Amino acid sequence: MLSMHIAIVGGGIGGLCTAVALAQQNINVTVFESAASFKPIGAGIGIGSNAMQALVELGVGAQLTTNGTVLKTQIFKDATGKILNTIDFSKLQTLYGQMNITIQRADLHRILFEKLPVGCIKFNKKCVKITQLEHSCILYFSDGSHTISDYIIAADGIHSTIRQQLLPSSITRYAGYTCWRGIADNKDFIAPDTSTELWHASGRFGYAPLSHDKIYWFACVNAQPHDEFLKRLEKEQIASIFHQFPNVVKQIILATPPNTILHHDLYDLKPLKTFHYTRVLLLGDAAHATTPNMGQGAGQAIEDALCFAQLLQRSTSFDEAAQQYDQQRVRKTARVTRLSRQIGQAAQWTNPIATATRDFLFPFTPSSLLLKRLKFLYKR
Repeated sequence: MLSMHIAIVGGGIGGLCTAVALAQQNINVTVFESAASFKPIGAGIGIGSNAMQALVELGVGAQLTTNGTVLKTQIFKDATGKILNTIDFSKLQTLYGQMNITIQRADLHRILFEKLPVGCIKFNKKCVKITQLEHSCILYFSDGSHTISDYIIAADGIHSTIRQQLLPSSITRYAGYTCWRGIADNKDFIAPDTSTELWHASGRFGYAPLSHDKIYWFACVNAQPHDEFLKRLEKEQIASIFHQFPNVVKQIILATPPNTILHHDLYDLKPLKTFHYTRVLLLGDAAHATTPNMGQGAGQAIEDALCFAQLLQRSTSFDEAAQQYDQQRVRKTARVTRLSRQIGQAAQWTNPIATATRDFLFPFTPSSLLLKRLKFLYKR
């Protein structure tokens, strides 16, 4: 076992997964989180079978299965409800041993938080600057305090302060569309094991079942960034944007408690050439933020965490493990970012001729080909 202290900046899914994985190896680790306390937030989240493999190895698979909902099928439709194509998720379970599930993000966060050693996480610690020395690092916080650690794992999200300090030229890229997300009560609106996306020139709507008779949904429309009008819309107004969609879309939106509806513009990060900067390692969205079109944002952060922890266990130093992490994660996550961006662009087309052509040709794409395109996700 290597003797070191690792500071993890950020207590999101990637940061907590990393802390759990390292603590299981008796690595001395501390998570520094900017929030004042643990507050599980967010809407729903999909966990692909690739991320499920990692979470099972982390020892939380049973809790996720208990709190989540297994998805067997993904259906793509046009705004009239006509099926354009499907993906059979059960084939992934056959091939890779794990299922795709949906779960409330708050539940996943809570499960990981409860797996941490007592005292491992420090709240109200927003890291504003780091300094790398020859044999250690100094982390400075917004409250004026500082701490010293041997190494730093930056898991502080797409707008990572640490990444920006290391790479001032790294840029986030607006995807061209904005998104509402929410959790609604399922009043027999949808099938229990199927996620669905509906595409139209006016926007895109998706929904999937959650446990406890809930529905996770998202709604995307093309927009300029920071649109104050869209930001202020109530659920009745959001529903009216999708008036050309099947009535179930309106029903789901209106069945959503207003305080659960989130609104964000969507961004990704231009792929980096490395995640390793001497004594600092970037992880999760801080390293490779992606649009949510493949449901792989959290999944890739989870893979990062387990990958690095396993490499560190087999390595003679942090540096050796970090170099191998770079080799295994940079290329794969860049491919996810590029493919997710391409999918989002095609799904958000507004030109009537382009969308009609897409909707005509998509049904002729074999489902097996769609799965084959995703095969790289599941190779470990």
